[in-house]
Amino acid sequence: MGIISSYIHKVSALTKCEKSSDELKTWSGAVSRETPLSETPFVVFDTELSGLDPNKDFIVSIGAIKMSGTKIHVSREFYRLIKPAGEMPKKSVEIHEITPGELENKECLESVLPDFLEFIKDSVLVGHFINIDLGFMNAALKKIYNGRLTNPAVDTHSLHEWLYKNGSEFKRHYRGASSKTDLFSISHKYGIAVYSAHNALNDAFITAQLLQKFLHFLQPEGIKTLHDLLDIARA
Repeated sequence: MGIISSYIHKVSALTKCEKSSDELKTWSGAVSRETPLSETPFVVFDTELSGLDPNKDFIVSIGAIKMSGTKIHVSREFYRLIKPAGEMPKKSVEIHEITPGELENKECLESVLPDFLEFIKDSVLVGHFINIDLGFMNAALKKIYNGRLTNPAVDTHSLHEWLYKNGSEFKRHYRGASSKTDLFSISHKYGIAVYSAHNALNDAFITAQLLQKFLHFLQPEGIKTLHDLLDIARA
């Protein structure tokens, strides 16, 4: 390695090390736990992954969309393809239909994260089986910033399970449980069109529509505030 290359490498490494958890302050507490659900800011997000092991697999894309209560802001979205942090498994390419060539010139996750962190500021995070997405996100944030997300998070799968057991109007409206609870099976059951699967932004939009439906059935059950929602479906 030449002198100039060595210097650039050291500066780059130093800059990376200087990042701290202070840059992860995406939840200021400005949104009270007593905020009505109709006024609660949400960011519904999804990640596409190379596999399911955060220790060896990596994020391929991030998709997110903003909501205010039940209102989906279709013009306020976030979508990025991400340069692979390793070799793309054949199975991953088949599932996501994202080829290594498409990702070759994209930004690395470290470059994308600041924009994503800005996008989710003071919003409640929502996802279907969101703990998988949070696991990968927090693994990356731990490595880069030595921190993790502090935003409250809601799992639509848990919310669905609670409504099916406790929501009297929900059970009357939707008779019979779905034997499968993955995002696409549940979406089909509740009349949400799925035009393309395993695209992070499309999946986030589908999940937002699920949340929209579920929020409608929470009011009659006395679930009216952010605190109430987190009490039954916090990730």
